[in-house]
Amino acid sequence: MLSRVAAIIRKEFIQIRRDRRTLAIVLVLPVMQLLLLGYGINTVVDHLPTIVLDESRDPDSRALVAAFQNSGYFDVVSYARTRAEVQQAVDSGRAKVGLVLPPDFGDQVLGGKVGLVQLLVDGSDPNIAQTALFAAGVISQAHSAEITADLVQRVGHGLRAGGIELRPTVLYNPSMLTANFMVPGIIGMIMQFQTLILTAFAVVRERERGTLEQLIVTPIRPWELMLGKLLPYTVTSSVGASVALIAGRVLFGVEIAGSIPLLILLSLLFLLGSLGLGLLISTVSQTQGQAMQIALFVMLPTLLLSGFMFPRETMPWIVQQIGLAIPLTYYLQILRGIILKGVGLDVLWTSVLPLALLSLAVFALSAQRFQKRIG
Repeated sequence: MLSRVAAIIRKEFIQIRRDRRTLAIVLVLPVMQLLLLGYGINTVVDHLPTIVLDESRDPDSRALVAAFQNSGYFDVVSYARTRAEVQQAVDSGRAKVGLVLPPDFGDQVLGGKVGLVQLLVDGSDPNIAQTALFAAGVISQAHSAEITADLVQRVGHGLRAGGIELRPTVLYNPSMLTANFMVPGIIGMIMQFQTLILTAFAVVRERERGTLEQLIVTPIRPWELMLGKLLPYTVTSSVGASVALIAGRVLFGVEIAGSIPLLILLSLLFLLGSLGLGLLISTVSQTQGQAMQIALFVMLPTLLLSGFMFPRETMPWIVQQIGLAIPLTYYLQILRGIILKGVGLDVLWTSVLPLALLSLAVFALSAQRFQKRIG
């Protein structure tokens, strides 16, 4: 009996060794999970990109900006000249926080009055918004206490110092509801996952059943076969995303603040890349099991590095650069920009351009490999 069991075990190990693709995924996937979760993912929100409009431009205003910068929670990425520039930076996602100091800030502080400071926070991600509000509040209170102590020491105890008053404004998601952040992300994941899995499975299933060879010997051209394979899953994924969008509106009150035609057009652009990726997986997979393993191998970094679950701003620089090679990274920025912020192409072009390049490149590569395999 033991010899028979040993023979079966030996046969299975030989089979595993011969299946190089599956063996590679089994060995690489745990390492990739460890690296991404241990090194790339950081749940602590800090180093938020911040744009500053300092209309006072005196030692007191510069000291407050330095206090924000030195806290570790805010990284000043640029200085604006107008309030419109601050708004545009937050709209585009280039900055998560805007700090505005009025022209009379220094005079108010030196005169023992209240120095008003406006804080604009991108509320599309509630975790970032809550951290920004809490950290800014603590910093302003601590700096206000320092100003008061300094004035009392210089002028005397009879001075009634006002300190600093922070006036925060949460943009796009004033209630800081998690649903407003998650619904656009879920729509992106539905479109990514469905098109990738269904497309990969459709071609591999035909190959396993032997019906792909039957289609090849018919007068149908390779591009016609590819188009016929892809269009049904384009429609299916679009319907699924539309249902999720309607459910988000009915159940969670998430409205589309921007242009619906623009959202549809850019969603089709993203679908082009997702379909191409699914088609590419089908050309390197021999079985549906292999297709599923490769798809999961692709989906893991997509989930973790695109900004769907964790803020990209908290990730190490090298991990952020890797995330820039993922189409979903740009599509999520587009979704949240249109649905939550109501912005248009004038703001979203920095996401649309790389998404278009990635989608077209992946689709062209997959189409070439597909036609070569069936040609």
